[in-house]
Amino acid sequence: MKPRIAQIALLVRDYDEAIAWFARALGFVLLEDSDLGGGKRWVRIAPTADAAFCLLLAKAANPRQLEAVGNQHGGRVGFFLHTDDFARDHARLAAAGARFDDEPRHEAYGTVTVFEDLCGNRWDLIGPRSA
Repeated sequence: MKPRIAQIALLVRDYDEAIAWFARALGFVLLEDSDLGGGKRWVRIAPTADAAFCLLLAKAANPRQLEAVGNQHGGRVGFFLHTDDFARDHARLAAAGARFDDEPRHEAYGTVTVFEDLCGNRWDLIGPRSA
């Protein structure tokens, strides 16, 4: 088997709140939402239904996990979302109430801005420069 990262857990306060925000703000799709019992669910979301990588939404279940919600990367940008239409996705995020650190800027690799998701995790929205 050739190893690959298939998903990464993202701590959230509430499953439904997170599903709704990622769908509204980023256009993500719900891949799976299975009840595991005891209030626990297996919730996977991704930018598209056929994405090679997804986020596993994990509801914080104890004080230590609650403390980490929104700060899983110690205040650094921890997620990098590439887009084929920067203006469209920037506007969608703004309409959904995302907080931006700064105005979009042009770098050697493309157009980028930093935003926070509903929990406070920092993301780069990147419109890669065409080859």
